[in-house]
Amino acid sequence: MLFEAQIFDLRHLFPWLETRREQKAIRAIVEQRRRILTKEQIEADSARIIVQIEQMSAFHNAKTVLIYYPIHNEVDLRPLLAKYADQKTFLFPVTHRHSMEVRPYDGEDMMRRGRYGVPEPQTETYNGPIDLMLIPGVVFDRHCNRIGRGGGFYDRFLWRHPHSVKIGVCYNFQLKKHTLPIRRFRDHKMDRVVTPQQTIG
Repeated sequence: MLFEAQIFDLRHLFPWLETRREQKAIRAIVEQRRRILTKEQIEADSARIIVQIEQMSAFHNAKTVLIYYPIHNEVDLRPLLAKYADQKTFLFPVTHRHSMEVRPYDGEDMMRRGRYGVPEPQTETYNGPIDLMLIPGVVFDRHCNRIGRGGGFYDRFLWRHPHSVKIGVCYNFQLKKHTLPIRRFRDHKMDRVVTPQQTIG
């Protein structure tokens, strides 16, 4: 009883502990569903999302675009690379132990698997402005809140770029109607969220 009372006190004093527990549970359910997607489903839904992105003025006007390398059946935006390589500078995230930087994409030959097994560019670090960020996530809600993989790399990076347009991308089942449990000042909100069927925000 004493131990349970202590746990209750901790949750009362540090509500983010409960939020982290809820986020972990949500991640487990959604990621399990995403991993059973077929190649055909991924390609079809990714193509629908790309069409919506291409219609956005934020994409048309962007000179620098942060993109990502899809893992575990994430939405695949890589077709944008070849189509707009001569018009835009695409950046990929590079993760370190507790931080993230970005580097310009210079072709598949310059990609190597990084610390967490995700391909990363072997180019110089980019420190300039980023017009548009296309951001993956495990789950989003209709208020454009985002829950990521849990490492906090994106969130810490996004807070340093307040003027960039931030667009989350996900499958239909990753967009929840209810408001997600988020940690204020830690979990960064998106400007828009794009699914195969709609754009929120």
